[in-house]
Amino acid sequence: MPLAGGIMQHGYQCGMIWGATLAAGAQAYRLHGPGAQAETMAVIAAQRLVKSFRALNDHINCLEITDIDKSSSVMQMIMFFLIKGGTIGCFRMAAKFAPVAYTEINVALSEKHIEAPSPPVSCAALLAKKMGVSDMHTVMAAGFAGGIGLCGGACGALGAAIWIISMNSAKERGGKIDYKNPKAIEAIDKFIKYTDYKFECSEIVGRKFESIDDHAGYLRDGGCSKIIEVLAAE
Repeated sequence: MPLAGGIMQHGYQCGMIWGATLAAGAQAYRLHGPGAQAETMAVIAAQRLVKSFRALNDHINCLEITDIDKSSSVMQMIMFFLIKGGTIGCFRMAAKFAPVAYTEINVALSEKHIEAPSPPVSCAALLAKKMGVSDMHTVMAAGFAGGIGLCGGACGALGAAIWIISMNSAKERGGKIDYKNPKAIEAIDKFIKYTDYKFECSEIVGRKFESIDDHAGYLRDGGCSKIIEVLAAE
């Protein structure tokens, strides 16, 4: 839920893509267990999910689809949700994307003989490990790498941190999810201060990653290590 609206209403990748990517990671874990192979398959599935969502909706960012984000005025919110029927439109998008996402995940995870690079494979999975979550949750986060499926969008490690913080808070609150979780907001503040107010992976890194091997090599060379430390710190 906190990933809705493109990361707590910041307007980046649609929450449907974040959610579908988590589902892909869960299935990758069921099929391959923990480790580099499962993380690699999760990233491959995420790449397909991003591509299919863009094909259905022309854009992947919430702001480009809805024309609103957290900076929008109350009147703009009213125009979108009440007058333009934005909520119904989002429900229709979800209904259309769900079966496509299901198919894309199954197709991606049915691929054989995919060679995994040496770990670490995913920045988001690396962050998840540092935050102490389970092996399953680590693989679930893996597809966020490089801004979800290496697409260069809003940082996958940030998305993973917000998801993990929200899960932990929900456990403490008896399952209740706080859409404006103070710890998640604090994580975003720490992140943007460190990145000079850049959200997108491609802007932070200065390029898009060409492949999973390219991203893994960047991580092995110490890339994003400071960002991961900032986000993982309590």
